[in-house]
Amino acid sequence: MNSFTDQNGRVADAPSDNWVYRILPPAAWPYAQLARWDRPIGWQLLMWPCFWSAALAANALAGEGRLDFAIFLFHLVLFFVGSVAMRGAGCTYNDLVDEEIDMAVARTRSRPLPSGRVSRAEAKLFLLVQVLVGLAVLLCFNGFSVVLGILSLAVVAIYPFAKRFTDWPQFFLGLAFSWGGLMGWAGQTGTLSVSAVLLYLAAVAWTIGYDTIYAHQDKEDDALVGVRSTARLFGDDTRLWLIGLYSLTLILLFAAFVAAGAGFLAFVGLLVAAVMLGYQIAVIDIDDPAQCLSLFKFNGRIGAILFLGLVAALPFA
Repeated sequence: MNSFTDQNGRVADAPSDNWVYRILPPAAWPYAQLARWDRPIGWQLLMWPCFWSAALAANALAGEGRLDFAIFLFHLVLFFVGSVAMRGAGCTYNDLVDEEIDMAVARTRSRPLPSGRVSRAEAKLFLLVQVLVGLAVLLCFNGFSVVLGILSLAVVAIYPFAKRFTDWPQFFLGLAFSWGGLMGWAGQTGTLSVSAVLLYLAAVAWTIGYDTIYAHQDKEDDALVGVRSTARLFGDDTRLWLIGLYSLTLILLFAAFVAAGAGFLAFVGLLVAAVMLGYQIAVIDIDDPAQCLSLFKFNGRIGAILFLGLVAALPFA
């Protein structure tokens, strides 16, 4: 057994008390780790732009008297299932691409592929199963959304390689992780709008910010193995970059809310989110990996606050 995997089958960078280890049989743990089911923050951050977009579209449709509440709720369920499946597929694909890099980084050396607990063939089969679940979810939407969802695969395919050719892999992650900012609106309206595009761009800026914080955990190992990131690029100027990225996020969200005619409580949620983003900027210590991970996870709460504000602004809330 790999020295970086403890005797209970955990990995070095995963919590040991997660439901995965309490409910699933040990034989399933490596697959759960491949999909990062033991780290739900990933699918949550993928899901929130979907939820924001769906709720923003619901605000716009409610203003026109055309909101179908049942469809709105159904789409939220679809986005939840799709986010878990596609985040898992993305992580599995990323681990297949990055197996050699993961073996060279202390934090990732204990993952299922570099530790040898899952073969590449098994990982590819598991990837296929997750993609089929995601496809089943996608086919529940209208034709325009199906095409839009398929187009996202181009960005998803490029992202794992971005760290090899650019200092901005977080930008490519933002393009992929924020796609739900378009999908939520398209799912309910069958079209795109200025509001959806503004929300998408806001989510991209937000993703670059929080993933830069995350990447500061690995900057020393990344420098040794030649992996590029905005954490290494920004360095000691990270706080200034976060001010710019998070300010852009808020400005674009505000513009999206105004363009869609969102209700008052949506802007209250945006104000609370602004305070929470400001808190990250104020306290961040880029040389404290534990704090960087904590602040990264904190963004899941920000996503929830923005969604709840949009839902509270609906006439039926």
